[in-house]
Amino acid sequence: MSVVEVSELTVLYGAVKAVDGLSFNAERGEVVALLGPNGAGKTSTVEVLEGYRRPTAGQVRVLGLDPLAQHAELAPSIGVMLQSGGVYSGIRPLEVLRLFASFYAEPADPVDLLERVGLSHRQRSTWRQLSGGEQQRLSLALALMGRPLVAFLDEPAAGVDVKGRQLIRSVVRDLAQDGTCVLLTTHDLDEAERVADRVVIIDRGTLVATGTPQELMSGSGGGEIRFGAPPGIDTASLGRAMLAAVTETSPGEYHVAVEASPGNVAALTGWLAEQDLALGDLRAGRQRLEDVFLHLTSVTGEVPAVVAPGEPKRRWPRPGRTERAPR
Repeated sequence: MSVVEVSELTVLYGAVKAVDGLSFNAERGEVVALLGPNGAGKTSTVEVLEGYRRPTAGQVRVLGLDPLAQHAELAPSIGVMLQSGGVYSGIRPLEVLRLFASFYAEPADPVDLLERVGLSHRQRSTWRQLSGGEQQRLSLALALMGRPLVAFLDEPAAGVDVKGRQLIRSVVRDLAQDGTCVLLTTHDLDEAERVADRVVIIDRGTLVATGTPQELMSGSGGGEIRFGAPPGIDTASLGRAMLAAVTETSPGEYHVAVEASPGNVAALTGWLAEQDLALGDLRAGRQRLEDVFLHLTSVTGEVPAVVAPGEPKRRWPRPGRTERAPR
């Protein structure tokens, strides 16, 4: 049995289909990154898994339990990291960690956890005095207070500096090595490429691809050429010359979906010379996860987020002193 099971999940908000027959699994000791453009259905999916939203159709199980019907039984064994908010602005890090420790039968040690996320030197500061990145790290610590078997992390590295991202990445990998299943959502594709064992990409509520980052990147052609040139060049003409798709990813920045062979590079530079266009820079190599993501998803025409009336607001879990599910 998988730790997280999603089978034909559908979530409707009136006429809007936020999730449309989505299926995927996550295993113990695995870091799974749930990726998709805004409006793709990521938040709705995670809220159903956490037991804060009712599915319209389909089935989900976390640790073999129904997250909604058996929420009280499940809550002590999951950790939830919100992207922002949920903490009283005047409370200090060690105080809020000790408060959360009182919610669990077998909590982690607050002092050790504060050190683990690199905030021991900030224990006298209030929440409002912490930087955005420090607040993110404290939110991660709160999600781990119950020593969860499944951790749901929403944009864990958002607004965090390089050193903080490395620390968070290390904590996430340690969780997986200890057997915790980590399901994270992020818009940082480089971070997902670094930390995830497996990636699930969804768009408009449906699954478009799943696999390890390496599988997805190698399965999309395995090579690319990126170059700088004046904005607005004739990409269609260049594409015919190179027998490949050419995209202007941003003004003056171009991507060619082709192997970076000497012949292809020569074709590119020759075409630019014929058009009397300057070459700004040239970068060649394998495709990144970001390239695969952009190719697979319709990043334009995003569906606006919808909150269904009468649904419970997503919040920090308050499990009480309930016995945990066995590891």
